[in-house]
Amino acid sequence: MALRLTVNGETHSLDIEADTPLLWVLRDELGLPGTKFGCGAGLCGACTVHLNGQPVRSCSTPVEMAADGEVTTIEGLGSGDRLHALQQAWIDHGVPQCGYCQSGQIMSAAHLLATNPSPARDEIVAAMTGNLCRCGTYSRIIAAVESVVAGEKPAQEEA
Repeated sequence: MALRLTVNGETHSLDIEADTPLLWVLRDELGLPGTKFGCGAGLCGACTVHLNGQPVRSCSTPVEMAADGEVTTIEGLGSGDRLHALQQAWIDHGVPQCGYCQSGQIMSAAHLLATNPSPARDEIVAAMTGNLCRCGTYSRIIAAVESVVAGEKPAQEEA
């Protein structure tokens, strides 16, 4: 099946089976390894990307659902060489341990802040509930999101 897929602002024409999970198209066809395979059932959130501005689990989203849509991955979240504020906050707060779930975590947090720029702590916790971290970095994740909400300057800009 031929379809068009726009990922991180770049449009691709693909000849691919319609039921291929979006995750494998991103990773294997387009060479974007930032989105991770976790559970394969859409339960852990490691594979979260944005489709038309909404978070979706790319492991359980057939690529045909994304055809003619706009997909944003962790690679497309920042702007050029500049990290997204959440990506910098993740670094500043030392959030990642094994790092495996972090791209999905950041994509979920980015959606939260896009829809609610000033969430309360309980709203952050609720928004991040669907993303699992086997290292248990939840308190650092919340602190990182709260720092972006508070407008804290990234460490690299403080020097």
